[in-house]
Amino acid sequence: MKYKYIVSDRELTLHRGSFSSFSRVYKIKKETGLIRWTLAMMFVIAICLFLPWTQNIRSKGKVTTLRQEDRAQEINTVIAGRIAKWYVMEGQQVAAGDTLVRLEEVKVDYFDPNLLDRTLDQIQAKSEAASQYKEKSLAIGTQLKAMEAALNAKLQVIENKLRQQRLKIINDSTEYNALSNELKAYLRQNEAAKILLDSGAISRVEYEKRWVNYQLSQGKVTMAYNKWQQSIQEAGNLKLERNLALQDYADKMAKARGDRSATLSEMAGARGDIAKLQNLYANYDTRRKFYFITAPQAGQVSRAMKAGIGEWVKEGDFIAEIVPGRQGKAVEIYVDPVDLPLVQIGQKVMLVFDGYPVIVFSGWPSTSYGTFRGTVSFIEQAVDANGKFRVMVKEDTSYRSWPPTLNIGTAAQGISLLKEVPVYYELWRNINGFPPDFYSVSTPTKK
Repeated sequence: MKYKYIVSDRELTLHRGSFSSFSRVYKIKKETGLIRWTLAMMFVIAICLFLPWTQNIRSKGKVTTLRQEDRAQEINTVIAGRIAKWYVMEGQQVAAGDTLVRLEEVKVDYFDPNLLDRTLDQIQAKSEAASQYKEKSLAIGTQLKAMEAALNAKLQVIENKLRQQRLKIINDSTEYNALSNELKAYLRQNEAAKILLDSGAISRVEYEKRWVNYQLSQGKVTMAYNKWQQSIQEAGNLKLERNLALQDYADKMAKARGDRSATLSEMAGARGDIAKLQNLYANYDTRRKFYFITAPQAGQVSRAMKAGIGEWVKEGDFIAEIVPGRQGKAVEIYVDPVDLPLVQIGQKVMLVFDGYPVIVFSGWPSTSYGTFRGTVSFIEQAVDANGKFRVMVKEDTSYRSWPPTLNIGTAAQGISLLKEVPVYYELWRNINGFPPDFYSVSTPTKK
């Protein structure tokens, strides 16, 4: 069975008056401060709209180094080999020139332990051969000089004989002319004697004497002529002998010059072989130095790509990575193409690093806490694979220093500070989708 309770208005009023909660909850017909609070908040918001706001561009990036040699670098092998021993561990600090790995030879051409000594012996043997070729060339040169001297002496002798023969030719020709004139005289006397004989003035005996004298004179002329011609023939023989001597010595000297040229060619070949052997010796010596892979600079060995003993490596293989100890840190951020014209060299950038507590008011950089500052060092002119431009930011030394424990590769966020504008203008710009205002970085001029 259900019971119903009927309460009158008078009883309800008495019931409310007996409890204080009703007086606190129900404030009907009472005055409140809502209007005053609303007006005050609108006034504060209106004032905030006229506060200065620093425009900025947000971009993401990471910590890197400003110089290439300060970045983590690969250590590669120059020659092929087999890992014989590791001298360092991952994470160990090394100095420049410290030995990291020792390799052993794997190519048959370099297995000989006395390879350098044998190559040096070959170089010495070739050097001695070149010296012998040089001495032979000098000897042939001396022989050529001796041949030239002998030829000159022989030509001088022949020339003296030619002079004597020319004088003899002159004497024989003179004798021939004299006997010819005598023959002519005997001929006239013989003709006169014949006339006298016919007239009876002289006897036949006298005539025959004159005839005999004429015959004898004719024989002498013939002999003188033959002697003269023989002298001329002997002079021709001397000239022929001179030509034969010239040809003979020319052949001998040409052969000697050929031998000398061959010797010089062999000496040049020996020198070429010496140069090749010296090159091989230098290559062998340098290759032995490459058995020990050293640290190019001081830093930390971050990781080793070839871990085991006995592993084979090829030329140019990545064997370990080293992070330099001294690093000029910088931050590379990536800016959208639409914001690139607003970024300039020397522009201030507010940086936020992962792992470091920070409170950021991007519009009021002076009120931010835990941020760091940097300046734009350079702007890359080529777009990367993600369609953005890389901007390098270096440390701003006029602000507080970057944390010394900052590691390469730490994610960072860059806030490029632009022009100061009122808050209402910034709101209006963002609502309409307009870009930030362009401005130029002012740099003091030097007188």
